[in-house]
Amino acid sequence: RKPVAQTKIKNMLTGKVLNRNFQQTDSFQEAAIDYKKVKFLYAHRDKFIFCELNNPSARFELPPSAIGEQTKFLKSNSEVEVVSFKEKIINVNLPIKMQFKVVEAPPSIKGNTAQGGNKAVKIETNAMVSAPLFINEGDIIEVNTQTGEYSGRVNK
Repeated sequence: RKPVAQTKIKNMLTGKVLNRNFQQTDSFQEAAIDYKKVKFLYAHRDKFIFCELNNPSARFELPPSAIGEQTKFLKSNSEVEVVSFKEKIINVNLPIKMQFKVVEAPPSIKGNTAQGGNKAVKIETNAMVSAPLFINEGDIIEVNTQTGEYSGRVNK
């Protein structure tokens, strides 16, 4: 028997994942995917406005469906990467770790837990993140944008 490679292939346009088996001799045509750094400006009426890094007047907008779950971590004036295929933007990549200001944090009561615990805090983009009890309102925290988890406190 010939060796077979079992793969999962994701359609970047539709988001569907297919399971396929390929022979060792199979070949493919590589997709021409472009990556470009842009700046997120602001959100307005269910549209997200971006501009090119070197040309702020060259603006374009994207619907939330093009960005996906990462909309909750889009911060004004943050640099992101757009992925395009055949001149159509198919995805927006945020930096893996971003810093956010905590705007709302419930007070932690001393002696609440034996080993420490977590509480839900609201960051400046109105997203909720689970953070340790010592995080207070006004602190700057680092969040992993891929998992949505707290990854550290930034020293002031």
